[in-house]
Amino acid sequence: MKKFLIVGLGNIGSDYQNTRHNIGFKILDALALKNEITFETLKLGDLARFNFKGKTFILLKPSTYMNLSGKAVNYWMQKETIDTHHLLIICDDLNLDFGIIRIKNKGSNGGHNGLKDIQQVLQTVDYPRLRFGVGANFSTGKQVDYVLGDWQADELKQLNERIEKAGEAIISFGTDGLNHTMNNFNNK
Repeated sequence: MKKFLIVGLGNIGSDYQNTRHNIGFKILDALALKNEITFETLKLGDLARFNFKGKTFILLKPSTYMNLSGKAVNYWMQKETIDTHHLLIICDDLNLDFGIIRIKNKGSNGGHNGLKDIQQVLQTVDYPRLRFGVGANFSTGKQVDYVLGDWQADELKQLNERIEKAGEAIISFGTDGLNHTMNNFNNK
């Protein structure tokens, strides 16, 4: 059975729970709820797994904090024997409008500290990622406050629907492949 490691980036702790930067955790929480599974706290993160259409989806929420995500990703890739093509990293993206999903098979870290650490630890930029747009509605020098800030009321009205769409993209990645998923979900 093919296995896929789906990593949602975020920061642990209640202070960060509803921030834009934690969208990776939020998407995995919604996917776990939909599949009626719960996370277990294990080494370097919270893990949950489910099978769907002959594929195993391993959901990981690293407990290493965003800037050290690579350690958890590398550990679970080795432990579960997963190569980079069966890895999907989910993170927030300031360069995309709110709720826009962009899936790519590789790329730069785009200034994202979680991706920067993963790239450094894995020694490659060649791994799939799902970027979730959080917009850039902040003034100069306020980027950190923005990503670590809570969602605005108008965003919250649409957030669950966008999170559900991201969950559908994750399932598609494992069952239909990366190219099909990019064609069907990018910029939608």
